Amino acid sequence: MSNSVSVQNRQRGRKLDTRLLRVITRWLLSDALHVQTFQLAVYVVAPDQMTRLNETFLKHRGSTDVLTFDYSETTEATSVLGEIFVCAEEAVIQSARFRTDWRSELVRYVVHGTLHLLGYDDRRLAARRKMKRVENLTLKRLAGRFDLKKLSS
Repeated sequence: MSNSVSVQNRQRGRKLDTRLLRVITRWLLSDALHVQTFQLAVYVVAPDQMTRLNETFLKHRGSTDVLTFDYSETTEATSVLGEIFVCAEEAVIQSARFRTDWRSELVRYVVHGTLHLLGYDDRRLAARRKMKRVENLTLKRLAGRFDLKKLSS
């Protein structure tokens, strides 16, 4: 498997620099998380598409922030094969709630989805706390390396 990251903007509510998000995601995988092999597609979607995906695949009502689809046949934490769907408008809503920037929140969703692809679980409290710690530290590293506000410039 050759290393690749694709990013597609499938929403019109927010302007987004997909090239920069691809660079950030590649750095996340290779440098921050030390993933050796990866094929990852990231889709930034509108609430209506996220609702359809959430209801179809997870049987949950309504939209959500991030959905991850893992196509890997291995449980190794050095390999990623999957898709991540993130909702831009959900990032806007949550960023207001948490007093952060929506672009940072969107990158948080990509980090969160990637951690799921690496085997992190957030269903049990102890595992959720561990995942949240790694997510926060990783996002802090990304924010130190990249100007996340440029995602919409």
